[in-house]
Amino acid sequence: MQNSTTIGFIGAGNMAYAIISGLINNGISAEQIKLSDTNESLLSSRKDEFNLEVFTDNIELAAHCDVIVLAVKPQILSIVCHQITESIKPGALIVSIAAGVRVRDINRWLGGNQPIVRTMPNTPALLNQGVTGLFANENVSTSQKELAGDILSSVGQSLWVEEEGMLDAVTALSGSGPAYFFLMIESMSNAGVALGLDEKTAQALSIQTALGASMMADASTDSAHELRGKVTSPNGTTQAAIESFQDQDFDLIVAHAMRAAFDRAGELGVELGDSD
Repeated sequence: MQNSTTIGFIGAGNMAYAIISGLINNGISAEQIKLSDTNESLLSSRKDEFNLEVFTDNIELAAHCDVIVLAVKPQILSIVCHQITESIKPGALIVSIAAGVRVRDINRWLGGNQPIVRTMPNTPALLNQGVTGLFANENVSTSQKELAGDILSSVGQSLWVEEEGMLDAVTALSGSGPAYFFLMIESMSNAGVALGLDEKTAQALSIQTALGASMMADASTDSAHELRGKVTSPNGTTQAAIESFQDQDFDLIVAHAMRAAFDRAGELGVELGDSD
């Protein structure tokens, strides 16, 4: 990323905070980052922590930036886009982290012919352990695509998809995915308590087991299927549990849940795009 590139964030919430933190931790100067929000108290806090230039006027921020990160709630994104249309620098890159809003709608709200990267980060980004799916429209240059990847990689891994519709699949897997693991931790903790453990111990065992297993999967060249096989002794306790899961169509339960998330992501894209 060039030292002259100026990145502006519209919206000072948690995800913008995480990305700004990641950028600065990766060596980007605070002088290259600008921030706007209507919440003056939140802006003041961010300014004090990062020594950023801040604005309460989105139009003023947009006029200064080579990259504009739209980090507002999806329901107000159309309003923000209409606000800044006339002040965006020619060729400025637009990066949206607003869940569900399609590129064609963002482009329409901005007046057309904008280079836009739509992204789907997830909440572990708040700990720099996120994973983000990205899609670029035809107006995004190679260098802008690299720049968008660098910005989102500041909070974890970034993976590109060739078709925007695949962001709905990303949403179903990694966007909503943390909640699936929280549910598994919750269920395992409750089961541990039912088996006689105290709640604190059951929670600690569940959380650390999930963390350790994820770290093993990340570090290993083996597939998850192979790793599972290595810890499943014939006729042992793990096999008994796995067979119980399989008897209740565990794979099908997961597939149905992710399909529901995928379908809902598509519906939300239509609903949010109806805004003018």
